[in-house]
Amino acid sequence: MTKGVRGTRDFYPEDMRLRNWLFDNFTYASLLHGFEEYDSPILEHEGLYTRKQGEDIVKQLYNFEDKGSRKVSLRPEMTPSLARMVMSRAGVLPMPIKWFSIPQCWRYERTQKGRGREHYQWNVDVWGTNEISADAELFSVIVTFLESVGLTENDVVIRVSSRKVLEEVLGSLGIEGDLFAQTCVIVDKMDKLSSDAINEQLSGLGHSKEVISTIQSTLGINSLKSLKNTLKKDSEALNDLQTLFEAIESYGISDWVEFDGSIVRGLAYYTGCVFEVNDREGKFRAICGGGRYDKLLSTLGGKDLPATGFGFGDMVIMELLADKDLLPELLSGVEDVVISLSSDLRNVAVKVASVLRSSDRLVDLVLDDKKMKWAFKHAERIGATRIVLVGKEEWSRQKIKIKDLETGEETELSIEDL
Repeated sequence: MTKGVRGTRDFYPEDMRLRNWLFDNFTYASLLHGFEEYDSPILEHEGLYTRKQGEDIVKQLYNFEDKGSRKVSLRPEMTPSLARMVMSRAGVLPMPIKWFSIPQCWRYERTQKGRGREHYQWNVDVWGTNEISADAELFSVIVTFLESVGLTENDVVIRVSSRKVLEEVLGSLGIEGDLFAQTCVIVDKMDKLSSDAINEQLSGLGHSKEVISTIQSTLGINSLKSLKNTLKKDSEALNDLQTLFEAIESYGISDWVEFDGSIVRGLAYYTGCVFEVNDREGKFRAICGGGRYDKLLSTLGGKDLPATGFGFGDMVIMELLADKDLLPELLSGVEDVVISLSSDLRNVAVKVASVLRSSDRLVDLVLDDKKMKWAFKHAERIGATRIVLVGKEEWSRQKIKIKDLETGEETELSIEDL
C-alpha cells in the first residue's frame, strides 16, 4: 500500500519547504497587522457544526462516535472552533480581538482541482467591533500577503459586495428570513451552475419571474455608482460600502478591490460585507472568501458579538503561483556537509559536526562510508556551501580540510579554530 487516503496529500521535504514558505508569508502578513496566533483541537463535538449549518453538513464531515459514545468530528473549518473559544471567555477577553490561525481542515466531499478532502486554511478574524475599518484591515492583510509572494493587482482581484444589498432589494419585495437565506445559497452557485439551473432553483423557492429578474439585475451591478441608482438614499448597504471603499483608498490598495454585486456568499450567517479573492483570468476557484458575521454566536447558543474574517486555503494559491512561475526554488538550508574519508575517523567527524553546530551552522553529517565524489554531488543537490573533509593525511596533522563550494577555495583548520 503506497497511496494515502483519497483526497489527502503527502508532504515530502521539498513540499514541506514550500509549505513552510507559504505559511511564513501568511504569518508575516498577520503579525504585521497586529494579529495574534491561536489554535484549537482538530477534534470537535459534531454538534458544533450541525448547530451552525444544520444536519446537511453531516454528509461532509469526517465524523464518528468515540469510545465514550460521544459524536465527534474532525474540523471542516475553523470559525466554529474560534466562536466556541470566544464564547468560553465571554466578558473576559479584551475587545476587539485580532487573531489568526493556519489549521488543517477536513471535509468528506468530491475531490477536484484546487479542492481536496484535507487542506490548510489561513484564518484571520476581528471580533468585537462594528466598525467598517475592521473589514478594510482584512483587505490590507490579504494584499500584503499577495505582494509578498510576488502577485500584483493585475493578477488578482478582491471582489466585494454586501449581503445587505440583496437583503434590502428583496426585503422591499417581502422576501426575508429563511427564504432570503435559501435564496443566497442558490445565488452563490451562479459560477458553478447554468443560468437555467439557477432560475429553476429560484422558481422552486416560489419566486416569480419578476423577482428572479430583480435578483439577476441586482447581482449584475458592478459599480457603486450603479448601486446608488438602485438603492434608496438612506440605504445602510450603500453607506457601509462607501465607507469601506474610502478606507480601502486610504490603505492605498484601491487597484486590488472592485465592487461586484454577484458576491453574496452562501452561508446564512453572513450579515454585511462579503468578498472573494479571484485570479483575474478566471482560471481557478476562489482563492479566498470571507465577510462579516455578526450573528454567529446566537446560532451556537451564545450572545452575538460583531465579527468579520476570512478563510484562505493553501491549495488554489499554490496552483496560481505555479501558473505564474512564482514558486521559489528552496534548498534544504544545510550549510556544511561533514564527511570522514575513513571509517576509523568517523568519531572525529562527529566531533567536527558538533563543534560547527555549536556555532549555529546547519550541518549534514554523512553517517556511513561514502566516496568523496558522492559527497560533492550530495552537497550540490542539497545546496550546501561547504564540504568539511576529515581525511587521514590532514588528521595526522590534527587538521581538517574545508572546501568552499562557491569560490573553490580550500583551507585547513584545527577543530579549535572552526
